[in-house]
Amino acid sequence: MAVAEHLPTDATARGDRVPTVICDNLHVIYRVHGGGGRGNATAALNRMVRRQPSNRIREVHAVRGVSFTAYRGEAVGLIGTNGSGKSTLLKAVAGLLPAESGKVYTDGQPSLLGVNAALMNDLTGERNVYLGGLAMGMTREEVRERYQEIVDFSGINEKGDFITLPMRTYSSGMAARLRFSIAAAKDHDVLMIDEALATGDLKFRRRSEARIRELRQQAGTVFLVSHSSKSILDTCNRVLWLEKGELVMDGPAEEVMAAYEKETGK
Repeated sequence: MAVAEHLPTDATARGDRVPTVICDNLHVIYRVHGGGGRGNATAALNRMVRRQPSNRIREVHAVRGVSFTAYRGEAVGLIGTNGSGKSTLLKAVAGLLPAESGKVYTDGQPSLLGVNAALMNDLTGERNVYLGGLAMGMTREEVRERYQEIVDFSGINEKGDFITLPMRTYSSGMAARLRFSIAAAKDHDVLMIDEALATGDLKFRRRSEARIRELRQQAGTVFLVSHSSKSILDTCNRVLWLEKGELVMDGPAEEVMAAYEKETGK
């Protein structure tokens, strides 16, 4: 069953609040085949040699009954300790993971940064700007018009002509900044960003945060996963706090961050 579906026709706006994502009692379960106990590597090798499938299946309940509605013009932060289900939730909203139960409805096509921008390590940064732009739904002419803006925004040419080199020569931070720059060059109905702002220097983070605010003003919806409380407070007006796959709190950014920091000491 596909997770992300278009909003139902009876999902009408309330006043000037237009819903873009409705998450209704969503459960996501990973099933991992094999594992558990000592000697697993040997046992797995024996099964491969004998061509015997593993009958062990371990279930990980990553998202547990999460419900919320996001609206146009919102920037929604996702916080929680490692393994709390933040990235899994974004993948489910993007339609990349199936729901065990529950539903996700979306208005338009959500774009998950780093996944929709299908970049290739053996191609140059320049070619990847075009490839990523086309993958995000831009025309060749639109990519051509925004090409220099994308390169300048990423900052990867500030210390050399890296845009003409293969992406396999980039650091992880450079590659992440280029992905963000490609994604941010296009207006999105729903843009989801998973820790992209943690990969750049202060100057890049400020550019990124300003761009997120612009996307909000253009009636888009932004989801941001970050461990930086400052990035969340600077860019988001609302926060979802997840722990062990469950939604602990949903509310104004300042209130939720204060409760989270009090609980975790972070």
